[in-house]
Amino acid sequence: MRRLMLPALIMCLSACSTTAPGPAAKMAAAQPAALEIDRAGYARRMEGFWLGQSIANWTGLVTEMDKIGGDGPHGRFYTRDDWGQPDQPSIFDPTKPSPISPTIDFVLRGPGESWGADDDTDIEYIYQEALLKHGTSILTPQQIRQAWIDHIYDEKQPTPYGKDETGNQNYLWVSNQRAHELMLAGVLPPETSDPARNEHWEMIDAQLSTEIFGLFAPGRPDIALRMADLPIRTTARGGAADISRFHVVLHALSAQVDPARPLGPQLRDIAAQASRVLPEGGYPLAMYRFVLGQYESGVRWEAARNAVYRRYQVEMADGYDISARKIYCNGCFAGGINFAAGLVSYFYGEGDLRETIRIGTLAGWDSDNPTATWGGLIGSIMGRERIEAAFGRKLSGSFHIHRTRKGFANNGYDEFAAMGTRALGIVDRAVVEEAGGRVDPVRGRWVIPRAEGVWGPGGK
Repeated sequence: MRRLMLPALIMCLSACSTTAPGPAAKMAAAQPAALEIDRAGYARRMEGFWLGQSIANWTGLVTEMDKIGGDGPHGRFYTRDDWGQPDQPSIFDPTKPSPISPTIDFVLRGPGESWGADDDTDIEYIYQEALLKHGTSILTPQQIRQAWIDHIYDEKQPTPYGKDETGNQNYLWVSNQRAHELMLAGVLPPETSDPARNEHWEMIDAQLSTEIFGLFAPGRPDIALRMADLPIRTTARGGAADISRFHVVLHALSAQVDPARPLGPQLRDIAAQASRVLPEGGYPLAMYRFVLGQYESGVRWEAARNAVYRRYQVEMADGYDISARKIYCNGCFAGGINFAAGLVSYFYGEGDLRETIRIGTLAGWDSDNPTATWGGLIGSIMGRERIEAAFGRKLSGSFHIHRTRKGFANNGYDEFAAMGTRALGIVDRAVVEEAGGRVDPVRGRWVIPRAEGVWGPGGK
C-alpha cells in the first residue's frame, strides 16, 4: 500500500497541485468515488477487535510495570529470550510475580470461560453503549458524564472489589480517575482534562479508551476524529490527545487493509497517513519518526526499545521532559513513553498478531495498554476465525463488563459477536448522517463517500 499510495493522501496531493496533472493526480482520478464495505463482514471485524484486544490486554497485564527503566531490577528490560520464562515482579509488588500467570506467555480463555473487562476495554464498551442508547454519532458533555457516573463505581463509596492503595477499588487510575472525580462534582468534559483541574492530563488514559471511534467511521478519519474529539478531551490534552487521535485515525484507515495480503507493509502505510494528525514540532511526531527510523535501520527490536528509553527518559529529547518532573515511577503511565514503546511492537510485529503481542508484552512500561491497542487493531483486520487459526484453538467469545463496571444487562455478561453486531447501528448512522453515504439493503453494504480535502492539523 505504501507503493500504491492510498486515496486520502493522493487526493490531498491532487487538490494541492497547481501544475499539470502528474501520476499521483491521474491515480487519484482513477480511484472509485466511494468506499464500499460489507456490513456482515464488518460485524466479524468488530468481533475480532474485541477478541484481539482482550488477548493482548490480558497477556500484557502479566508484565505491566515490570520494567520502567532506571536503577535496579526494574531497569533491566526484558528481551525475546524472556518469553516463556518466569514473570518478574512489578513496581506494584516487588516480592511477587503476576497473579495472572507465573510465566510470560499468552493468556487465553477457552469456551466456557469469559474475558474480564479491564481499563483497555471497559470505557470503550461504555462509549459504544452510550452511542446506541442516545442514537447519536456525537456524544454531548452531559451524555459522557452521565455514562461514566452510571457505570463506574465511586471509589469514595464501598465497591465489590475491596480496597487499593488510594481507597475503594474502582479500576480507574490517573487521568481517568481524576476526570471521574470531577464529573461526580458536576464538572463536564472537556473541563475534566483541564490541566488546572486534572494534573494527569498527559497520562495514557485517552489513547486506550477511544480507538474504537475509528472503527465507527470506516475509511473516514475526518468523521472518526469528530466522533472521538470530546471523548479524547475528557481525559487528555496536548501530546496525549494527539497520540489518541493517531490511534483513532489508524483504526479508521484499517478498513482499507486487506487481510489476504501481508499486513506489515499495509500497517506501515496507514501509520504514515495517520502521522499527519501529529503536529509538526510536537514530541509524538518526533517519537513516531524516531522509532520508524530505528525499525528501518535494521536493528533488533530490543535495541530500538533501549534507544527509546535513552532518548526519552534519560536524554529527554524532542521536548519530552516527563523525567524532569520527578513524578511517580518517572512517568511510567505517561502517554508519550508508552506511545514510543508501543510503536516498537507495531513496526517490528509486522502485522503478525502473535509477534506483535509478544514484543508489546516484553517492551516495558504500561505493557498491557499499547499491546491491547494493537491487538484490537490487528484483530479487527483478521476477524475471529483468523485469530483462532493463529492460536490453533477455539477461544471464548464471552465478555464480562461487570468485572470492572456496573449497570449493564444480564449481570454484565455479553458476547463479542453481539457487541460487533450492535456496532453496525452506530456505523450505519455515521455513514448516512455524518458521511452522506448510504446503506445498500440489497447487497448488505455501506457506500461511503471518500473524504474531501485534508484532515489533520489545520485540516479536517
